[in-house]
Amino acid sequence: MKRCFMKRIPAMLAVFGAAPVLAQPAPIVIRADARASGTPVSPYLYGVFFEEINHAGDGGLYGELVRNRSFEDGRDGTDAWALNVSEGGSATWRQDRSPSVHANNPTSLRLEITSNPGEVTLSNTGYWGITLRKGKRYDFSLLARATPGFRGPIEVRLQDRLGKTLAKAPLTAPGADWKRQTAVLKPTADATDAHLVLATRGVGTVFLDMVSLFPETYKNRPNGLRPDLATTVAAMRPAFLRFPGGCFVEGETMASAFRWKNTIGPIESRPSRACLWGYRSTEGLGYHEYLQFCEDVGAVPLLVVNCGMAHRDVVPMAEMGPWVQDALDAIEYANGPVTSKWGALRAQQGHPKPFGLKFIEIGNENGGPAYDERFALFVDALRKHHPEVRIIADLWGGAPKSRPYDLIDEHYYSDPDFFFRNARRYDDYPRTGPKVYVGEYAVTQGAGTGNLHAALGEAAFMIGMERNADVVSMSSYAPLFVRAENRAWNPDAIVFNSGSVFGTPSYHVQRLFAHARPEVSLPTTLEMTEASRKATSLQPPLRGAVGLGTWDTQAEFRDVTVTGVDGTPFPLTGERIVSGTWNRQGDVLSQTESGNDRRIMFGDASWGDYTLSLKARKTGGAEGFLILFRAGDDRNLYWWNLGGWGNTRHAVERMHNGGKSIPPGAETQGRIETGRWYDIRVEVRGPRIVCFLDGKAVHTFEEPGTPLFHAVVGRAGRDYVLKVVNGAETAQTAVVALSGRADADAGTVMAEITTLTGEALSAENSFETPERIAPRRTKAALPVIRENGSPAFRLNIAPRSVTVVRWR
Repeated sequence: MKRCFMKRIPAMLAVFGAAPVLAQPAPIVIRADARASGTPVSPYLYGVFFEEINHAGDGGLYGELVRNRSFEDGRDGTDAWALNVSEGGSATWRQDRSPSVHANNPTSLRLEITSNPGEVTLSNTGYWGITLRKGKRYDFSLLARATPGFRGPIEVRLQDRLGKTLAKAPLTAPGADWKRQTAVLKPTADATDAHLVLATRGVGTVFLDMVSLFPETYKNRPNGLRPDLATTVAAMRPAFLRFPGGCFVEGETMASAFRWKNTIGPIESRPSRACLWGYRSTEGLGYHEYLQFCEDVGAVPLLVVNCGMAHRDVVPMAEMGPWVQDALDAIEYANGPVTSKWGALRAQQGHPKPFGLKFIEIGNENGGPAYDERFALFVDALRKHHPEVRIIADLWGGAPKSRPYDLIDEHYYSDPDFFFRNARRYDDYPRTGPKVYVGEYAVTQGAGTGNLHAALGEAAFMIGMERNADVVSMSSYAPLFVRAENRAWNPDAIVFNSGSVFGTPSYHVQRLFAHARPEVSLPTTLEMTEASRKATSLQPPLRGAVGLGTWDTQAEFRDVTVTGVDGTPFPLTGERIVSGTWNRQGDVLSQTESGNDRRIMFGDASWGDYTLSLKARKTGGAEGFLILFRAGDDRNLYWWNLGGWGNTRHAVERMHNGGKSIPPGAETQGRIETGRWYDIRVEVRGPRIVCFLDGKAVHTFEEPGTPLFHAVVGRAGRDYVLKVVNGAETAQTAVVALSGRADADAGTVMAEITTLTGEALSAENSFETPERIAPRRTKAALPVIRENGSPAFRLNIAPRSVTVVRWR
């Protein structure tokens, strides 16, 4: 590839001619090495992660419009349903358990009507209302049976919130055995808060189950997906789809863990299960539907399997066999020939062609010795039976050591500052060993419900991943979906209700990067004047009060003093308890609660340079102390975390708007002993911070400003692709130069420029203004100049922006 590219350079250079020379140094030069062959960028770098959370599946992507269709939700099985009896009538309803439609679906609804001079109706509100579109097709079905003597047919209706019937169809009177009935309904008008109604004038006892209403589905798949939501995902061009979770896979206990074999076949045969996000999963969106969705959007499947560990319990090692076999069988279902047991079942479900599962993740956010020994069981079996599938391990309290693996899954949730600061996280990462899959990441603090600031921080981090494509092979933002009425996690990429959907700024960044993924990443450097560096940096706080704290620990403190640089003592006034139980006995201040983040504050937020000194003793608990300094407020400060992370490390953490990050050089191994008094001293002098423990300097570092300007250049076919993030509040002018291309001719570069920006970092999209923050594309002829002998062009970069430039 390199040799072919070098052959093209003379022809490319002939386009430019004698370019004017840059008259004075540019404030910012983005320089890419055009001679380099570059670092190959994985075709799987940008994917998506789906988890059943926020009603992302049931009530969301999964097309089913009826909520609690099998009468299992709530204490009496009637959630989302209402019984109405006309005046003078009498009817009762309750959950019934025999005989059931299927052993895996033991409940149905028993409706007993003793008198009925008018109508008895059952109505279902769906998931916060049902949206109907005039003239569209809605497929209704139910399973019903009745005791002898039940008289009268049943009618199904779609009604708006005022009770007006928009569509209806008759059903026959059920007999003694369970029988499916279907109808096609086409509303005569739009409605945004409709409901489904089953009405009868009959008398007797009727049993109902699996009451279902589906709109037209994505690609017309049976038991399929909501088209607008599926299309929104497809527009991201995801390279892969990780599914079905997350914590959803683990379960609160192993009894509620994900079992893929329970999610295939007829919907009445799929047992629902408690979802730890606060509702029941119907499992209608099952393993086959996930694989089909991957195929429909052109994404490679990435299956997460339970490793025998839930949030509260684990499977004994002697009983792990079925769980390992489940993983092997899942791969066979996805990839096996039709002559295999599970491949044959896939063919029976209408898909004889293999789906092409390429990745499997063993567990989710699992770690420690219990994970390590179970991980080995899976790896040994997978390597033996399915060596073609790449194995992903969890990084949770340390990577597993029992067996080698292909990728390690790292998760990051924090504030925008963390992601800007960690845009170079992978620059010094080891180049040997497993590749990195950043399986979950998002700005979750200072993000509103999905604002521009969050998207800019994530984009800076993504530039770092793309620049280090030899380390990071895969990534996926999380979570993907949120139902507006059920926000269990915030923020999320795609927001929806019954009838509308929009992408947050983070969604648009994900889509933008995936559409502009290069084949290779070129060595890219930023050259800045001091003025431009300052203008594009968030400076660290140089003033603030002090405080003391504990984390899952009880402790005592004494001899607390703060002195200025000249030795003048600062008065420890303004004492304020933020959290915890703090008491004084003589000169000793104690904190006696065992919870996390227990704090007390002193002093003035205007304090500049000083030395904080004290003695501290741990009296009980799991970790150590928190020594706070340069605290502007409760969400913006530094703390020295002594004995943190399970009493294994000492580190200075900077908190910005509630999100924490560790400055370079501010972390080391260490622990705090119970009952021992420690001498602690923190010296702050401008950007320089020195932390002493028992007279020894444990951390010495200068806190740099947070860089808000990041860029990377790549090559895609014959095109160059530049990505730039400017998180500063001011516009910037940059010169983009390709070193190694001499003898440039005069001319212009025809470029496509896409910009995502907004009037404020806090700006968000909404149902009313879904594209307030969305990419805007233009084409421009950019005059070619020469910068230090290299062909270049000027680029004006908006404040608070992500810019993608593509040129040939």
